[in-house]
Amino acid sequence: MGIIDQDMRAIVDSAKLGFVATICADGSPNLSPKGTIRVWGDDHLVFLNQASPNTVANLRRDPRLEVNVVDFLKRRGYRFKGTAELRDPGDEVFEWMYRWLLDLHGPGYPAHEAILVHVERALPVHSPAYEFGHAREDELQRAWAAIYGAAVPDDRADRPESS
Repeated sequence: MGIIDQDMRAIVDSAKLGFVATICADGSPNLSPKGTIRVWGDDHLVFLNQASPNTVANLRRDPRLEVNVVDFLKRRGYRFKGTAELRDPGDEVFEWMYRWLLDLHGPGYPAHEAILVHVERALPVHSPAYEFGHAREDELQRAWAAIYGAAVPDDRADRPESS
């Protein structure tokens, strides 16, 4: 069994935007938003280098990174720590991601390489509201959806019927 479970997959799918932290040559952090993070198997994430020269340069020098993905309505997500491997056009991972990008947005979107992240550790990220027992996930989701004017996804189809 891998590190990435079904809840982690669901959060990555729902988040739509994540942040990748890498290490610059001078040791300082580099944080970059990524809109193409997807799950690849049970132990890997992948995202595309569309316009990420600093992220890629940092990973070529030091492959360690952290990927943060949070569902902003649910106010929870995950920190994925691991190492990166760059995959060029023609590679299976790159081609899978690039097909997904074109299916989503149509032609004309650049992608230079795919970054395959071997997840070595996953840690939860959540609002303090969960810690202090002030709210449940469905309450937070409704409240933040109202603030942002967003529709709350109906996940009842995913739940088993009760008898």
